[in-house]
Amino acid sequence: MIGLLRRVLLLAGVAATAGYALLPLYYAAVSSLQPASALPDAALLPRHPDLHNYAAVLGDGLFMRSVLNSTLLACGVVSLSLLIALPAAYALTRARFRGRRALLLALLGVSMFPPVAVLPGMFALVRDLGLYDALGALLLSDLSLTLPFTVWILASFMADVPRELEEAAMLDGASAAQILLRIVLPLLWPAIATTALLAFIAAWNEFMFALTFAISPEHRTVPVAISLFSGSSPYELPWGAIMAAAVVVTLPLVAVVLLFHRRIVGGLTRGALKG
Repeated sequence: MIGLLRRVLLLAGVAATAGYALLPLYYAAVSSLQPASALPDAALLPRHPDLHNYAAVLGDGLFMRSVLNSTLLACGVVSLSLLIALPAAYALTRARFRGRRALLLALLGVSMFPPVAVLPGMFALVRDLGLYDALGALLLSDLSLTLPFTVWILASFMADVPRELEEAAMLDGASAAQILLRIVLPLLWPAIATTALLAFIAAWNEFMFALTFAISPEHRTVPVAISLFSGSSPYELPWGAIMAAAVVVTLPLVAVVLLFHRRIVGGLTRGALKG
């Protein structure tokens, strides 16, 4: 009896948590299918569903340009993060030097800083490099957010790779680069998938740097473009179009996370417990 009650409470808690997390997305989806006049009614199902809002969003050239900008930016951030983090994580897990653990903890600490904490210094760096109002500025600034946790997670996974495999390759005359590319990397695909997904999501959702460093409409990313949907007053904003845009850019991320959630959770757990 106690076991049954515990299971019922557990299921009720899971259902309540899932409902709380999914309710905003569901409300956005319902609202995106209604005309503006029907939005004040908080109906669970759209009374007069239509796709006018989606047609308006998908037909907006500047918004679709922002989707392209976010896609290019996120892919670039993922590629550079992995390119830099893989050799860095390999060195941190294989090389023995004083302060190695302190350096790993420092990387973890840096990943906890909010973007606003580094915004003034990053603004000065972007301005001095001549990258202001360009995707290069967002690429540089987003790397400061994704690199620390990328190195941390990859280092946590690399610590589990048996050293005997590398020692055998060394005896056969393999270099450090060959060991990393031909032995370590094939064993790290779950870790690479985890870090790539987390870096992509972080770059796709980043707002503070995108709002500060990309002021031209053709350089905006999706979060900024949605936030700048205009109206003469807060009560006259095109809420239907805003909700449709939010659904368009959120559903792909939700699908990817649901598909790879086990690897994401596994990567986060290892990164939190090892090092």
